[in-house]
Amino acid sequence: MNCSARLEDEITGILRAHGELSVAFITRFLRERGLNCTRQGVERTLRRMAKEGSVEVSRTERNCRNHYRLR
Repeated sequence: MNCSARLEDEITGILRAHGELSVAFITRFLRERGLNCTRQGVERTLRRMAKEGSVEVSRTERNCRNHYRLR
């Protein structure tokens, strides 16, 4: 299994467990699970997953950050 597929699987598991999260929280939970990843790498993966239709993106009015959740 390549690295990006494992990252997608881990992100899916985190979003399934926690619901809607920002990139910062997803990165934090990935690091707690032992994956060495950057915020930019996680954001790139999430954008690809959103393009494929597996996650959806919403923007909150409070802090203008994208939040991701499973479809």
